[in-house]
Amino acid sequence: MTPEPNPEFAAFIGIDWADAKHDICLQAAGSRQRELAVLPHRPDAIDEWAAALRQRFHGQAVAVCLEIGRGPLVYALQKHDFFVLFPVNPATLAKYRQAFQPSHAKADPADAQIALEILLCHRDKLKALQPQSVGIRTLERLLEERREFVDEQTRITNRLTSALKEYFPLANAWFDEKASALFCDFLSHWPSLKQLQRARRTTLLTFFREHHCYQPRLIEERLAALPRATPLTDDAAVITPKALMVEGLVDQLRVTLKAIARFDAEIESVAPTLPDYALFRALPGAGPNLAPRLLVAFGERRERFATAADVQMFVGVAPVTESSGKQHWVHWRLQCPTFLRQTFVEWAAQTITRSFWAGAYYRQQRAKGCAHQTAVRALAFKWIRILFRCWQLRTPYDESSYLNALQRRGSPLLAGLALPSPATH
Repeated sequence: MTPEPNPEFAAFIGIDWADAKHDICLQAAGSRQRELAVLPHRPDAIDEWAAALRQRFHGQAVAVCLEIGRGPLVYALQKHDFFVLFPVNPATLAKYRQAFQPSHAKADPADAQIALEILLCHRDKLKALQPQSVGIRTLERLLEERREFVDEQTRITNRLTSALKEYFPLANAWFDEKASALFCDFLSHWPSLKQLQRARRTTLLTFFREHHCYQPRLIEERLAALPRATPLTDDAAVITPKALMVEGLVDQLRVTLKAIARFDAEIESVAPTLPDYALFRALPGAGPNLAPRLLVAFGERRERFATAADVQMFVGVAPVTESSGKQHWVHWRLQCPTFLRQTFVEWAAQTITRSFWAGAYYRQQRAKGCAHQTAVRALAFKWIRILFRCWQLRTPYDESSYLNALQRRGSPLLAGLALPSPATH
């Protein structure tokens, strides 16, 4: 395929990145000669290379194709305003390579040339990386890093639950919420049933009172049954190692909970300063946790998405349709930012009990035989269309206005349903 002329760029570069070095393939505009080079992954080396290119091409724009849209190399290149970055999905580059190299031969310089070919021949299918404001990018990274700690919290609590099942199942039975200071403090005081049974009744009552446990009847029942509790095992070979493991996991959990609290505080500080935050904070069921995530999902650049369908496909809520001959099937979208998809699905589930039409739509989907998750994803699909319109117009969502619009259109969703009064919205 003959590449189309690209007069707006002085040169085109394909990069195969790595931790220690980057293979580069450069082709100047109007030339067919390709230059191969290896760039060490050092800040000074990258800056020197960029400065040389700026001088060589007199500060004109240079297009760069690489497999990542985020990472150390991207951050280093973004310091230089004449670079225009075109990230490409690694699967795209791999499929392109296999199409012309069915032997599966692979080399870093060859991958750099493939990235260059994709840039030259298929740039109309690529989107230049256009970073958003510092505020929105800061919030985005805060949310993503917080999610890493939440996943770590889940991993630790799962290990705690598993360890307690082997020698101290009573602790699992007493506490439903494992990711809490209450659970950590309890296990730090009494890591085994034997130690718990030695504790005085007044000590236990004081402990629960200081941790604001306001279920006196339940606490009384548990304390009354505690002396008669039967240990799962008396084998010291099981209890001693597991108790030590529990103590170590509790220490890890405490640190993780503190880290999440710090992220929450920073998110709560940054999110309200962004212009569009009020649009998402007022949504039913959004709250302080999901509103920032919804804000980041849409971002602040309105030109980024032309239609609501673009958002639905980008976040992975829209399914994929495949057909071949007489066969036709619909399946889960495989390539998408899963955290964003999870954001919309989690929020849609929250709106079922907080939005009249959302609850009606969910029940309608369930009545058709849809599973819970399928119905929630379908609800998220509809919500995105509404949110996209509000976001484009910078108009907060209003439940009454939407219900009136559905009624005017004669929507079958409201058939036979009595609309709530405005005061109940």
